[in-house]
Amino acid sequence: MNQNFSDPFSQFAAMFQQYQLPGFDVTAIMESRRKDVEALAATNRVAFGGMEALRDKQVEILRRTLSELEGIAKQFATSSTQPPFNANDVVQRALHNALADMQDIARTTQQTQAEAYALVSKRMEDALKELKATIEKPQT
Repeated sequence: MNQNFSDPFSQFAAMFQQYQLPGFDVTAIMESRRKDVEALAATNRVAFGGMEALRDKQVEILRRTLSELEGIAKQFATSSTQPPFNANDVVQRALHNALADMQDIARTTQQTQAEAYALVSKRMEDALKELKATIEKPQT
């Protein structure tokens, strides 16, 4: 693949550098935008990973619930007229499991959001430092 077309930031930098605008550091600006895109991509990877973790947790919850229901149905099918389990215990266990599952999902969501926020915040902080350095740079 042609090296000139593999990096769009280099293409834009080359295009703007031919105009030689005074006080306009094309390389620094393009590098900053490249870092912005990289930070956005990293944030998207974190968010996607969080969505995958939530999906996996929901699948796990569904499988466990179906397994429990299957066990109860088998017990009920093989029992006499009196069910071999206490309905209150089953309901309490189901509520306890549901609460634990909701806490896990909330924890995963919170962790994913915190990681994404940290990435974006870091990039914003770096961009402000870069802007400040560009402004403070003596004009030639």
